[in-house]
Amino acid sequence: MQKIRVGVIRGGLGSEYYVSLRTGSHVLANLPRDRYEPHDILVTQGGEWHIDGVPIRPAKLSQYIDVAFNALHGEFGEDGKVQNILELFGVPYTGSTATPSAIGMNKELAKKQFAAAGLKVPRGVIVSRGDEIEEVAARVRGAIHAPYIVKPLSGGSSVGLSLVQGESELVPALERALSYGEKALVEEYMRGREITVGVVDGADGLSAYTMPPLEVLLPESTVFDYEQKYRSSVQPVGPARMHEAERQILEEAALCAHRQLGARHYASYDFVITDEGPCLLEVNTLPGLTEMSLFPKALAARNLSMPEFLDYVLGLALQKK
Repeated sequence: MQKIRVGVIRGGLGSEYYVSLRTGSHVLANLPRDRYEPHDILVTQGGEWHIDGVPIRPAKLSQYIDVAFNALHGEFGEDGKVQNILELFGVPYTGSTATPSAIGMNKELAKKQFAAAGLKVPRGVIVSRGDEIEEVAARVRGAIHAPYIVKPLSGGSSVGLSLVQGESELVPALERALSYGEKALVEEYMRGREITVGVVDGADGLSAYTMPPLEVLLPESTVFDYEQKYRSSVQPVGPARMHEAERQILEEAALCAHRQLGARHYASYDFVITDEGPCLLEVNTLPGLTEMSLFPKALAARNLSMPEFLDYVLGLALQKK
């Protein structure tokens, strides 16, 4: 049987370059070798493309691969740009298409989408580089109460995320978030249990199902930031503690968000379970697939191996060819 040539695209242009390298490495290591011929496609931080160490132009990709596994995160890989390139040159790929990716990457646009579907989302204020600090502080005070969550408007892996207890901490937190992009988001801090729900499309292309919810087991007023996700030796994550009715409400909210966004193949949705029910914080249209990431932990809880998952998702991508 002729093997399917899979190009695993990793690296990228933004702050999640090293996380993407690890995701891509894990994907390459777990591709079933009896079915697939893996090719390592590196996009450097300078925007240069290489396949198996040899420079290549994206226009030539279809000569060397049958399908791309998009293992990029954040800027360029998760915002619709690489999706447009792959579509332009006729390369099937895993993950969401360009428009849902771009919306999901912009936290404010994503929140508007989810709110339109009746999902609860945090209130927030957009801040741009160059805004007057006093005017920003007044807008924040008028819209929400401390404590605040401050983060870049675009991006993932909790890069640039801060929990701000009071207004005196707001300026340095904004400076940090704005060092990763032109705009930042100040949101109300939602008290409750933080839970991530993965969603995977059905093979029929119409249905979708949820993965076992995972709970971030951190003390209140502690955030699950980049350090906790990728540099801590112990992951503070376990099966979500909830009764069946609460679980059903949460999973229905995740499926609703997935449909509303038009996400494809697989994605993860971060919630806080408040006294009023689930509040959707954000979506990750290309969840990390490193050995420490949450999505593989959810797969393991469903008794699915990484090779089985990769085979399934590649099958979804090739259906679209």
